[in-house]
Order: sequence, then C-alpha cells, then structure tokens
Amino acid sequence: MSDGDLLQIEPHELQFPFELKKQISCSMQLTNNSDLHVAFKVKTTNPRKYCVRPNTGVVEPHSACEVIVTMQAQKEAPPDMQCRDKFLLQCVLAGARIAAKDIAPEMFDKESGNQVEECKLKVSYIPPPLRPSSPVREGSEDESSPRVSVSEDGDVNQISESNYKSKTNVEPQESTSEDGKALISKLAEEKRNAVQQHNKLLQELELLRRQRSRSHGGVPFVYVIIVGLIGFLLGYLLKRM
Repeated sequence: MSDGDLLQIEPHELQFPFELKKQISCSMQLTNNSDLHVAFKVKTTNPRKYCVRPNTGVVEPHSACEVIVTMQAQKEAPPDMQCRDKFLLQCVLAGARIAAKDIAPEMFDKESGNQVEECKLKVSYIPPPLRPSSPVREGSEDESSPRVSVSEDGDVNQISESNYKSKTNVEPQESTSEDGKALISKLAEEKRNAVQQHNKLLQELELLRRQRSRSHGGVPFVYVIIVGLIGFLLGYLLKRM
C-alpha cells in the first residue's frame, strides 16, 4: 500500500525466525495518518497454522495499531525453507462511533459496493538469532547442573546446586553413629596392644642378645625369623590404622 492509502503497513513481509517445535511470533504496525476511522480485517491462506491478534479492529485517526501474528510450533521444516503462505489485510472507512466488536464481515464485501482496499503480505523464514554460549563450569554435569523434580500436581520444582549439595552433605553426618565411634575405639585399642607387644618383643630380644653375648654365642636364627614376622605384622596393622 502507498502513502495515499487508508493504512500504512510495516513491514510488507512477515519474517519468522524458524525453529522446529517452537511457537514463533512477529508483528506488523498499522498506521492511520488520515482524519477518518479505518476498520481492518486480516486473512490468511493457512488459518490453522497462524493465530492473529487482533484479526479485526479499528484504527483511530492519526494513531497506530500493532497486530501480532503467531505461527504454531512446526514438527517438520520445508525442504527448501520457502514458505508459500500469504496474508491479506483489508481496510474500509468506518464511522466515528464504531468499535471493534461492531465490525461485521459484510463491511469487507466488495460485491456489496463497499470500497475495500487490500494489501497482500508474504511470509518468509529466516535463520534464528544466535544465542550467546554460556561458559562451561569445571566439574561433571551432575555437579554443576540444577536438579529438577516434578511434584504430584505437575509443577516443576528446580533444586539449585547449593541446595543439592547441602542435602547430600547431610548423609555423611548422619552416618557418624555410635557404631562408628565404637569401631574407632576398637582400632585405637588394637594399636596400643600392638605397640606394647612390639616393645615387649624388643625387650626379650635385647635380653637374649645379652645372654648370648655372655656365652659368646649369637642369637638363634629362629628368633630372628620370629621377630621379623612380628615386625611385618605390626607394620601391616599400623598401616590399616
């Protein structure tokens, strides 16, 4: 439509940033630069695919109206990404007291002698805008991603990372029970007994060494083996503790 028509439309082509399985909306601006009231109606060749709000209305003198066109979520993309859908905007002069609810289809009937102006609008698909990539935090996905739970009434509840960690940290605290304290005491007692046994064996070995030295003999080989085995077992017990 030119500047001399009842309404000026911007843009003349509806562009949708196409994405599968997602509703997409775009808008067009209807401007009335005249001193008269103008009624409009929006039609499309594929009414099941699009939702137009408002699809009829009145634009007052020297004012504008925004029309939102929403494309329903699409399961498949066209092979060539070309859209053949079209829109038709019709406008007629209206009385000063007419409201949007008073607009009737007969007002846009050319065969009844009404002066109806029309504008055809094309539809095109454009690539979706690039989304900024979020920085990846160190650690596994299980540690960094929020937890999501679904309640019985269908509401989705999101558990933040801090709440999740606070809940998981409760378990180790609860596991420190009386059984754990008893185990620690038992290990400490075994350690003390092992140290005492080790000291006792050292004393006996020293006593044997002195007795043998007096008789100008050495320590029997069997005692050396026994002491070595006991030392090995003692070292193993100490490592466990």
